[in-house]
Amino acid sequence: MKESFLHYIWQFRKFEGATSGQILLSDEKKKIQILNPGRYNQLAGPDFFNAQVRIDDQLWAGNVEIHSKSSDWYMHRHETDAAYDNVILHVVWEDDCAVYDKANLPIPTLVLKNKIPTTLLHNYRNLVEIQKSGFINCETSIAEVPTDRLEHWLERVYFERLEYKVTQVQQKLTATQGDWEAVLFQTLMRNFGTVINADAFEELAQKIPFKTVRKLARQEQLEPILLGLAGLLKARLDSQELVQWKADFDYNQKKFDLPSAIDHQVQFFKLRPPNFPTIRLSQLAMLYTKNDTLFSSLMNAKTRDEIQNIFKVETSTYWKTHFTFDKSHTPRSKYLSKAFIDVLIINTIIPVQFAYARARGLDNQEQLLMLLASIPLENNRVIKNFEEILKFKKDALHSQALLHLKTKYCDLNRCLQCELGNYLIANA
Repeated sequence: MKESFLHYIWQFRKFEGATSGQILLSDEKKKIQILNPGRYNQLAGPDFFNAQVRIDDQLWAGNVEIHSKSSDWYMHRHETDAAYDNVILHVVWEDDCAVYDKANLPIPTLVLKNKIPTTLLHNYRNLVEIQKSGFINCETSIAEVPTDRLEHWLERVYFERLEYKVTQVQQKLTATQGDWEAVLFQTLMRNFGTVINADAFEELAQKIPFKTVRKLARQEQLEPILLGLAGLLKARLDSQELVQWKADFDYNQKKFDLPSAIDHQVQFFKLRPPNFPTIRLSQLAMLYTKNDTLFSSLMNAKTRDEIQNIFKVETSTYWKTHFTFDKSHTPRSKYLSKAFIDVLIINTIIPVQFAYARARGLDNQEQLLMLLASIPLENNRVIKNFEEILKFKKDALHSQALLHLKTKYCDLNRCLQCELGNYLIANA
């Protein structure tokens, strides 16, 4: 029996007599009454802190340790760890040996093997332990979860995902010594690089102090610096414009004491032309060149339309007839698409807005939820699979939550930590 299931059984008192006030018997025939199961601890140390248990006529307050077998106490070397000195109850599935405390007295042991309802045990094994080859463990039963419970859990899961992104924002804030504009620039650069060039673009952003970015943008010199640092001005320069870009890069690279190139090599392979690094770097340079107050504009923007309008920029003139340096095509404008801007809102604007509001002691959760809900459902394989088994609102709030649910719960078999899995185990 997996310990994670026993943790669930103990935490939610899913065993016979746990909630009725009924007296249970330990292995030593002591009478046990569970008053408080304690606080679940997922870090080092006992599994539950500050439990309250009445053993015979004595009220005990302390920690509870849970194992599949009693002998696991010794296998895990708890007898030599002072963190386990305050364990008042040992909860096990199978009692295969006596366990003693440092005073050489037996630790009361509660055996759960015959105290778990048969239906609950069957539901758990059917959901978690039986190996499945489908999309997720509960794909044939997830539709049974009540809508209000599903909505509540997906909102909570989304904020888990957002907190992860906010942690990355805060790490950048520390690295830039509290420069929010630099944080936005680095986060935008990473997401302009998409998956293929994310690391290269972020390194590029980190190589240029933001005060230099601001100066270059005002002088309309940011584009050649970005292209040059990315190693893209080494190609054959067959126009006066490219020759000038190379001269501008050489001059500003020395003036601002910038490196000659980044370590990462930008990639074109597996990218559609609109995502080529040449196009994305030009669009980002134009974004900063045309908006001297980008950070404040984005932090104050509340709706999708406002943000879409801020990002309504296209490449510089050269890229109207090029995707790369070596081939030209008939002139066409290359604006940031609405779909790409939506990705920037999800992965850049919302996390930075959330972190920035928190730093100022403000709560903008509801505003951000409304913003996310105004963005159309993302289109990818994971979401398509969920659409086949579940009804949910077609917006980015739900697609982001479902992506997090799949990667952080379903793929890791964490049904016991999932509110949907908990419901199905208790009600299937």
